[in-house]
Amino acid sequence: MENKVIRLDTVDEYNRLFGLETRHPLVSVVDLSEAKEYPTHFTLNYGIYALFLKQTRCGDIRYGRQTYDYQEGTVTSFAPGQVTETELPEGVKPMARGLLFHPDLIKGTSLGQEIKTYSFFSYNSNEALHLSEDEKQLFTSCLDNIGSELERPIDRLSKRLIARNIQLLLDYCMRFYERQFNTRAAVNSDILTRFETLLDEYFQKGMTETEGLPTVKYFADKVFLSPNYFGDLIKKETGKTAQEYIQDKIIDLSKEMIAGTGQTISQIAYSLGFQYSQHFNRLFKKNVGCTPNEYRKSAGN
Repeated sequence: MENKVIRLDTVDEYNRLFGLETRHPLVSVVDLSEAKEYPTHFTLNYGIYALFLKQTRCGDIRYGRQTYDYQEGTVTSFAPGQVTETELPEGVKPMARGLLFHPDLIKGTSLGQEIKTYSFFSYNSNEALHLSEDEKQLFTSCLDNIGSELERPIDRLSKRLIARNIQLLLDYCMRFYERQFNTRAAVNSDILTRFETLLDEYFQKGMTETEGLPTVKYFADKVFLSPNYFGDLIKKETGKTAQEYIQDKIIDLSKEMIAGTGQTISQIAYSLGFQYSQHFNRLFKKNVGCTPNEYRKSAGN
């Protein structure tokens, strides 16, 4: 089966791949039902931002070893630097509407300053957004507004209005993901429980000696989620970031060791995974309000 590896550095390169017209060099509202070309198996290396609403089942997308079968009403998003492998069934016409935009489009705009806050761009394919009928209408309405602006002659306000409409679409996606986190509360609770167990095991099994300090990515991989999705889920469930949650565990353990053992502060720091004890001292003081030695004295040791 042919598998083309294609680097998408421009909006036009995507449009040419599917035989679509390019009206603006930096942004495009696409409808794959109008595509004149249908590559069936290809790998895309994105240099642009993209969001798609799949309107029917139209093939599989794979990140690494994870495959997601996109069903009706699914939104998937991609950011520069992501690589995806796509397989479309022979003879199946893709039915999807979407938005493509180049990073240059949003430079100097409020969206350009805030684009990193839209963490769903870095979610894995199996963490896609599933929309209700009302949500689908809002999504397509935003695409229509952007498309209408692209039909107008370019003037001094064009870039700002296009960027603001894109930001509105992304804000709706953030809202829809909030709803999705809420409706998956049971699943999310299971993941939080698994995270807590894995975090305990990390220290109990002495993994700090070989792996160093635990990372968000380590736990995200263990529960088969992207670091961004995992982090957003933990924040939604606990009010703390995953990193803060890990640091709280480190501080709790360090307090027990400082108050309950005769180990030196350096020994405690190394056993917790710190390469340098001064890094541990800074983290401890930031979280507790005093140095480890001061805490030991106040604990009577």
